[in-house]
Amino acid sequence: MAKRRRGKHVPQRTCIGCRTTSSKWELIRVVRTADGVQIDPTRRLPGRGAYVHAHRACWELAFKRRAFARALRTELSATDLARLRAFFETLPADASQAKAES
Repeated sequence: MAKRRRGKHVPQRTCIGCRTTSSKWELIRVVRTADGVQIDPTRRLPGRGAYVHAHRACWELAFKRRAFARALRTELSATDLARLRAFFETLPADASQAKAES
């Protein structure tokens, strides 16, 4: 009896902003380390992680709901919040927002 081959498994993660499930590779990982909360571009840093889409709307929802602190199970310091907000400012404006502004 021949075995049926399945496609490669794609890990799924939930965005802490919009709460939708996406491929792990489509999301940005934020990690809590001993040095504080930071962005993990390699997705390899040790520590508790949370995932967010690269959309400003998702980040705004995550800040509004205090989702970073809850998902990372820690209190965010002013430095941690500043680091996350600085990264948030580098994200491009969403296409829907760009149309609304013009």
